[in-house]
Amino acid sequence: MRGMTRWWTRRAAGRPAVQAAGCGALAALGHAPVGWPVLTLAGLAGLVLVLARAPAPRAAAWSGWAAATGYFAVTLHWIVEPFLVDIARHGWMAPAALALMAGGLALFWAGAAWGAAWLAPRGGAGRGIAFAATLTAAEMVRAVLFTGFPWGLVGSVWVDTPLRLLGAWVGPHGLGLVTLLIAGALAQAVTGPHRLAWATLAAGMFAASLGAGILGLRAVPVTADGPAIRVVQPNAAQRLKWRADMIPVFWERALALTEDGPPVAAVVWPEVTLFYLWGTDPAADARIAAAAGGATALLGAQRFDRGNLYNSLGVLDPDGTDVALYDKHHLVPFGEYFPGGQLARWLGLEGLATDYLGGFTPGPGPRLLDLRAAGLGRALPLICYEAIFPRHARTPRGAPRPDWIVQVTNDAWFGRFAGPQQHLAQARMRAVEQGLPLVRAANTGISAVIDPGGRITGALALNTAGALDRPLPAPVAPPPFARVGNAPVLVLLAGLLGGATWHRRRRTP
Repeated sequence: MRGMTRWWTRRAAGRPAVQAAGCGALAALGHAPVGWPVLTLAGLAGLVLVLARAPAPRAAAWSGWAAATGYFAVTLHWIVEPFLVDIARHGWMAPAALALMAGGLALFWAGAAWGAAWLAPRGGAGRGIAFAATLTAAEMVRAVLFTGFPWGLVGSVWVDTPLRLLGAWVGPHGLGLVTLLIAGALAQAVTGPHRLAWATLAAGMFAASLGAGILGLRAVPVTADGPAIRVVQPNAAQRLKWRADMIPVFWERALALTEDGPPVAAVVWPEVTLFYLWGTDPAADARIAAAAGGATALLGAQRFDRGNLYNSLGVLDPDGTDVALYDKHHLVPFGEYFPGGQLARWLGLEGLATDYLGGFTPGPGPRLLDLRAAGLGRALPLICYEAIFPRHARTPRGAPRPDWIVQVTNDAWFGRFAGPQQHLAQARMRAVEQGLPLVRAANTGISAVIDPGGRITGALALNTAGALDRPLPAPVAPPPFARVGNAPVLVLLAGLLGGATWHRRRRTP
């Protein structure tokens, strides 16, 4: 056995793709549940060293693809969980889903590695800087192409550190760019010339980023005088949620948790907590209003309108009257609908989260919930998956700035471990980027109240039932990212990529 291990070690050491895959897997450990961002820096620095030795863009692309496959396989291993809810029907898809997701997303990193090697054919520090720029650009494309999937962005590994506050200035992609530049400097400090200078530069960039984050966090006041919010977490396991004998169990549990405690201004239930279609059971609405005891109720529900099914967030006033409604506009591909439109329906293809009612229809777009009559200001609603998109947390065009963000979600689909933790981390980043408090109601957890600095002021543990009462934190002034978005990062990327292109042309005979 030892001989085989030594043989494999020697073989792997001579294969850049194997080394790159290991570096990518190591970098993934900065994300929850491990949450050690120093490993992300180490993994990315190792990847820069692998790419620096690539003799041509094609070889660099293969190493980039291998690294990203390792990175996404570790980060997104929870992606198999939705297929295990109904193993008999969907379980066979789980391995293929993870392989296709990791390998497909890895194409963005492969393109970035190819571009870095083309821009800096001589390797060295120039290739590391070029890779930081090209990978940041590739990740920005990943966030929007084919509806986008910005899960696992490099910058989000800092969510449990003060460095997350940089997101208020430069957003998630700018934070990723800073991380990649630090990793590139570390790589040069290990093997390049002028090692001390590169080590000093890496330490200086990290110290400056950390200091800016600490100062930014201190600028976010801790408030405890806002209106009281009750977040309900019924903990309805997905495999049991729609069983006829369990529907009344979870319904009564949600009502009991709603009325258990002192008076509050608002009660928030998770995504699709109602067992009936919105607006079809006034008696059930009245029971919710009675349990809320004079509070405004924000409720995850499904609704039909003109033959279309929507995933919605409805608002009931203390009398049980429907006063506001939001329909989820960014649906989960292959989950809430199957891409292909009429052809997919004709073939009988449906998303995992659909039922006998059929697939969901996207809503018209982002909007605010006007809750000023209840003393709750204006809320920006996000349903589940929408919170992973920084652009969806921005103030809708032409609307006044919201006072807070409310996210309702059913993370039971994401499993009982890593998925819900990573989803919470992204919600925390949205609060930081917009300078707004965020209230999160998750069916099986993790429900939380988050302040504009990304601090969790209260949370309910994963896979437990309970109710969380917390005051709504106050918003802060709109940070730079909330005002101008990715514009500064795009300008910086244009400068880096333009400078690298000019330098390549100047050095090429």
